[in-house]
Parts: sequence; structure tokens; C-alpha cells
Amino acid sequence: MKKSLILVLAGLVAMALTAGCKQKTPAAQQEKPAAQSAAQPKAAQAKQPQGISGKVVQTMAAGSYTYVQVDTGKEKVWAATPKTKVNVGDAVVIPQGLAMKNYHSKILNRDFDVVYFVNGIVNGTGSQTLSDQKQMPEGHPAIDAAKAAKTMDFSGIEKAKNGMTVGQIFSDKDKLAGKQVVVRAKVVKFSPQIMGKNWIHIEDGTGNKGTNDLTVTTTAKAKVGDTVLVSGPVTLNKDFGAGYKYDVIMQDAKVTVE
Repeated sequence: MKKSLILVLAGLVAMALTAGCKQKTPAAQQEKPAAQSAAQPKAAQAKQPQGISGKVVQTMAAGSYTYVQVDTGKEKVWAATPKTKVNVGDAVVIPQGLAMKNYHSKILNRDFDVVYFVNGIVNGTGSQTLSDQKQMPEGHPAIDAAKAAKTMDFSGIEKAKNGMTVGQIFSDKDKLAGKQVVVRAKVVKFSPQIMGKNWIHIEDGTGNKGTNDLTVTTTAKAKVGDTVLVSGPVTLNKDFGAGYKYDVIMQDAKVTVE
């Protein structure tokens, strides 16, 4: 009788253990997919490209550039990038670029209210399809001042009263960020009406290579060779896109030709 009771109890314990295992297994199976689904949105978010997203509704070839019009669902935006193959209907992203307002394309003989010149059009999956842009678009004024500076005499330039030299502005840039400065120098390059401003490169013979040429944006006009008195705020690490990034720049400065 005792043996029979022991056997019955053993059987009941075995059944209870088996039932417990069956109950735990589905719970464990449900947790694993839940963990995977939680991780998937993070991975997708990390790959999601930043910029103006939409579908290509129009594309035009213009020399070494490709122009695309992208419909975001709210507006239609024009972008230009080094020559590439892109089709109407493609889902793309326009990354941050150089906004050219009231831009006239000589090749296309067409005016645009605004065109974003970018390093490359990015497709909807986040993979960039183009190489870096190495030059500005056709008709854009050059802003390289090296040639003019080589033949210019800076010996007669006097430091502005309570002012600084170009070299000092670069050497003390961290202290000067956001502050107003005054500098007297010569214009080595003048490029009118880029993004609604005139762009001036000035030098005074101070500073070393890479810290001797200061870029200024202004509404004033000047000619190469003019001695100018410039006053304005110092801005650091300004990135206009399309590869045009400035460690130091003076924006919206007052420029007086002397």
C-alpha cells in the first residue's frame, strides 16, 4: 500500500514539473522576439538619413552637374549635385548644402528661386550615390584669393586704432568668438552676390599660410587692391555646405574703403 502511494505521489510530482515547464517555455519564446523588435527601430533610426526627403519629379543634366526637383509632399525643392544617374520617381534625400538664391544657370539658361548645391544626393536607404563635390557650379564666382595675394604689397598697412591684425584674429579666435573686431587690410578677392551677400577676402601680410586670409561677408562693395577698414563679429566653424567650411569668418560686416 505504501509503495503504491509513493508511486502515485511521484507521478503527480512529475506531472506538475512537466506542466510547469510547458508554461515557462511559451513565455521565454515570447520574450525573445520582443527584445528583437525593440532593437530593430533603433537600428532603422540610426540609418535614417537627415535632410529634405521626397521623390524626384524632374531631373536635368547640365554639364558636370545634375539638377533634380524633389517633391517633399509640402513643397518642391531644386538641388544640384555632381553628375549622376537619378530617375523620376526615385526616393531621395537632399542633405544640407549651399543654398543659392535667385540663381541663373548659364548652361540651362534658366533662373531658379533657390537651388541647393550638395555633395551628393542620398537615396532613401541612406547610401550616398555620389562623390564629393570639388567645385562650385557653372557661373558661380570663384572665391580663391591666392593668386591676387602673391603680387600684392602689404607693407604700407597700418593697424587700425583699437583694432587687430588678420594674424591676431586667427591666433586669438577662441577668445574672439561672437565678439566685434576691427581690422584694416587689403582686398585680395571680391565675389559679388553669393547667397545675397558680397564675399571679400582680406589680407594684411600677417599670419602664416592658412591663417593669413580672412573671409568677410557684407553688403558693401570693394575692388581687389582696395585698403578697407572692416568691423564685425567673429564667427567660428561656419559650414555653408558643399565643402565650404570656414574656421574663422566675419559675417555681415561693415566695410569702408579708405
